[in-house]
Amino acid sequence: MAEQKFDLIVIGGGPGGYVAAIRAAQLGMKAALVEGQHLGGICLNWGCIPTKALLRTAEVYRNIQHADAYGISVQGASVDLKKVVDRSRKVAAQLNGGVGHLLKMNKVEVFDGWGKLAGGPKGAKKLVVEKDGKKIADLTATNIVLATGARARSLPGLEPDGKLVWTYKEAMVPESMPKSILVVGSGAIGIEFASFYRNLGVEVTVVEVMDRILPVEDEEISAFAQKSFEKDGMKIITGAQVKALDKAANSVTASVEKGGKSESITVDRVILAIGIVGNVDNIGLEGTQVKVDRGHIETNQWLETGEPGIYAIGDVTGPPWLAHKASHEGIICVEKIKGEKDVHPLETGNIPGCTYCMPQVASVGMTEAKAKEAGYEVRVGRFPFIGNGKAIALGEPEGLVKTVFDTKTGELLGAHMIGAEVTELIQGYGIARTLETTEKELMHTVFPHPTLSEMMHESVLDAYGRAVHF
Repeated sequence: MAEQKFDLIVIGGGPGGYVAAIRAAQLGMKAALVEGQHLGGICLNWGCIPTKALLRTAEVYRNIQHADAYGISVQGASVDLKKVVDRSRKVAAQLNGGVGHLLKMNKVEVFDGWGKLAGGPKGAKKLVVEKDGKKIADLTATNIVLATGARARSLPGLEPDGKLVWTYKEAMVPESMPKSILVVGSGAIGIEFASFYRNLGVEVTVVEVMDRILPVEDEEISAFAQKSFEKDGMKIITGAQVKALDKAANSVTASVEKGGKSESITVDRVILAIGIVGNVDNIGLEGTQVKVDRGHIETNQWLETGEPGIYAIGDVTGPPWLAHKASHEGIICVEKIKGEKDVHPLETGNIPGCTYCMPQVASVGMTEAKAKEAGYEVRVGRFPFIGNGKAIALGEPEGLVKTVFDTKTGELLGAHMIGAEVTELIQGYGIARTLETTEKELMHTVFPHPTLSEMMHESVLDAYGRAVHF
C-alpha cells in the first residue's frame, strides 16, 4: 500500500473539519479529509440542522393551535410522527450530500474511514486510516488537524440505553410519541428538546442541577424563559439532581434530590442532556505531547496542541461548543499554518450563542453579572417585545432585548435576547462587538421600520435614558 503525502490532513468531517479542509485547498495546499461516519458531523446529521427541522414542525403546530387569533379556522390538526422524523432526516441527508459536493469541488481528497496518528519521520506526521477493522490507507502530512468532535456525556447510574433513556440521537427519531418525558439538563440541547416535545403535547419535566435553567445566559433572560416555559405547562425543577433511574418495561422512575429531600418522578422516557465529552480516544494521542484536560484537547490561541504539527479545533477542544466556533477555528488554524498575514486569534466573547426553543434565546458577550464581576461599571438597557409594532403584528408580544454597556467607554459588553427570531437578530450585536462599536454608533444607526430589529435600537437608547417607544 503506497503512502500518500499531503500538506494537511483533517481528521473529522464536521463543521470545523470540512471547513478547514476546504480553506486549505483554497490556499493552494494539498488537503485530505478523513471521516469514518458522516460528512457534516454531528451538527449537520444529528444536531444543529435536523433539530431545527423538528423545532420548525413544533412551531407550525403551535401556531395552528392559535390560528383563531389570526382569523383562521383550523380543525382536526394532528401530528404524524413518522412524517415529522422523515422530514428532519431528509433535511440532514440533503446537506450531507452538499458537503460532499463542496469537498469534491475544492479538490479535497476524502477518505472514508477512521484516522489514527501513527508517529512518522521528523517533520512529518503519519496517519493510518482503517475501515471495518482493515487498513485502507497510509497518509503523511506536515500538519494534521484533529476535528473529531464530541459525544454525549453520561454519568454513573444514568447511562443511556437507547430505549428508555435517550441521548439527543434517540430523541430525534422516536418511533412513537411518549406521553411524558424527563429532560436531565437545561442547557441549549436539553431545553430545545423540552420545547419540541412540550409543543407537541408531551408532559415535560426538566431537572437542572444549577439554580436556574439556561445557566450560561443572563439571569434576567433565564428567569423570563422559565416563566414562559412554565406558562406553557412545562415543569421545571432547579437546584436538583437525578440520583438514580429505575427502569420498568416501558417507563422510567427517576429519583430526584433537592435540598436534602427526594421525590420520585415516573415518565415514559428520559432524555440526557448533561454535556459532552471530546472524542479523544483511539486517535493515537498516546506517545504524543498532546494534552487532554477533562476530556478535551488543550490548544493555544492558534489551535496548536503540545505536539508540533498537530492542531485541534471544534468540540474536541474547549468551550464554547458551537458549530460556528468550530468553523471559524478551522479557518484561523489553516490560515496560520499557511502563514497568511492578516490572521487574528478567536475572541470567544464575540461568538453568539443561540437556543432554538420557543421562545428563542440568543446572546453575545458578557452577562450583566459577569460584567460587574470583571470590574465594569455598567449601564443596562431593556426593551420588551410588547412595545414593538412588528412583534404585536406577528402575534409574538412576549420577549425582551437587553444590552449591557461600559459606562466609561460606551463599549457594548453584552447583549441578551429572548423572543421570536432573536437567533437571527443577535448577529447585529455580534457585528457591533467585532467592530468595537460604541453606544453612540448604535444610536446613530438607522433601523428599518417595522422590524423586530428596532427593539435592538430601543434597548441601546434605554441604557442611556433615551428610549422612545416604551
